[in-house]
Amino acid sequence: MSRIEVISFDAEGTLVTPDFSQAIWHETIPALYAGKNGVELAEAKKIVAQEYNKVGDQRLEWYDIKYWFRYFQLGSPELAIQRCQAKVCYYPEVMEVLSSLRGQYKLIIASGTPSELLEPQLQGIKGYFIHTFSSTSLLNQLKTPKFYAYVCESIRVNPAQIVHVGDNWQFDFLNSSQAGINAFHLDRVGNNQQGSLANLTELKSHLF
Repeated sequence: MSRIEVISFDAEGTLVTPDFSQAIWHETIPALYAGKNGVELAEAKKIVAQEYNKVGDQRLEWYDIKYWFRYFQLGSPELAIQRCQAKVCYYPEVMEVLSSLRGQYKLIIASGTPSELLEPQLQGIKGYFIHTFSSTSLLNQLKTPKFYAYVCESIRVNPAQIVHVGDNWQFDFLNSSQAGINAFHLDRVGNNQQGSLANLTELKSHLF
């Protein structure tokens, strides 16, 4: 491994727990849909989930809150995002790991989350990072190898000098590896992918 200069982190599922997204996508949007259409909340949750699943996570619309507010005719998402801000939470080891790494490496975010959701997610830890990249907002694409190449070019660092860690096998591990980045898969739920990290503390043993 070349001398590492930069450590890149995914956001949700890596640094940020799903609580904020759960509140937005599976509580707030169904509640607004229920109120607008005069249906019970349980029925609204079922309808909304079915619409999400029709799109699927391989399409950009899946991640686009503005798209879904337009689709369900709910107006603007800004107030809903603000109301869910208090749900943002970080995994227990995050602060300690970031504090221990930032003196030795440059830290960045490489996420597929749109900026309007990514910014509130990072509010409590943004001071640790020198750059934040959202593939959907910057390049209108998912986290492809081209996105990771764009990140490398933007910060002017060779891919071999970057470590990326994230919880999605395709978008974080495979695609960043294809760009030449040293990738680590984070498996918080214990699916036992060979070589995966159970938490971010384990990343440190691969760096020091």
